[in-house]
Amino acid sequence: MPPKKVLVTGGCGFIPSNFIRHLLQHTPYEVVSLDALTYAGNLENLRDVMGHERLRFIEGDIRDHDTVRDIVADVDVVVNAAAESHVEKSIQEGASQFVKTNVEGTQILLDAMREAPLDRFILISSSEVYGTAEAAPMDEEHPLNPRSPYAATKLGADRLAYSYFVTYDLPIVIVRPFNNYGPFQHPEKALPRFIIQALNDEPLTIHGDGHASRDWLFVEDDAEAIEAVITTPADAVAGEVVNVATGIDISVSQIADYVLDALDKPRSLKVHVEERPGQVDRHIGSTGKAERLLGWRARTSFEQGLEKTIAWYVNNRAWWEAILQTRAGVYSS
Repeated sequence: MPPKKVLVTGGCGFIPSNFIRHLLQHTPYEVVSLDALTYAGNLENLRDVMGHERLRFIEGDIRDHDTVRDIVADVDVVVNAAAESHVEKSIQEGASQFVKTNVEGTQILLDAMREAPLDRFILISSSEVYGTAEAAPMDEEHPLNPRSPYAATKLGADRLAYSYFVTYDLPIVIVRPFNNYGPFQHPEKALPRFIIQALNDEPLTIHGDGHASRDWLFVEDDAEAIEAVITTPADAVAGEVVNVATGIDISVSQIADYVLDALDKPRSLKVHVEERPGQVDRHIGSTGKAERLLGWRARTSFEQGLEKTIAWYVNNRAWWEAILQTRAGVYSS
């Protein structure tokens, strides 16, 4: 059987760019990266691999029917990671762009798959579809109660994809990663924002009292989990929803402390600001299904992942400074 050809949408974003790098380093697959290069799609995220012989980059939008149809017809696997993902933006500016990309874009990809059958279609959903934990840890049967417009649109795509499995018997797999962190994450997100603020001796702004907790997943572990979804026999995963998590949650306030301590900065830099509307109180994911179906478990402890992440931001100051300068310093969690 020839090597698979994998389409990764949103390929210049944080999780997909790390996933593409993982595929090129650890598999024989050919990779097609499709990205519309909106504010979170940064060509610099793939600069080191852009000349790779097994990578093809296409600038394009998943809402463009013709482009999507042509690309999907030429690949074996689709990993749909394209998304508007900034929670704060969805609250402040409204849900319109989130609906168009996260829901309508997914629908266009799914319809292209109906015309050109694939080995499998992997939707990168989000743990945000669960809302606040009603039971800990949250397994895949946890109630779905999104608490922000962003989360609601991710749920729309999630359930739309599942309906295509039920209605059309397509090999759909839905992956729900918990809070990723690591290299190339946009400065708007909490952990890189804390690192950058600490490096600049600026206040680390924390919504509310900082008790809200998250299951923090190092992005390289997430990439390994998505690869496992590709390599597991299709009939074992089709129609399944799989959490990608560590099973451990850490509060936002503790995260700030870890960053300050690692960079030898005073904890007095922590500053509490008004709570964000629709805040999720607790996120902690069950890992059992991923272990059973995929043979996958997160390998990176938070301490190890944080050390690697801080080192990357320290050594790549030009990368994040350019983003802050050209995008008006959009950094809120």
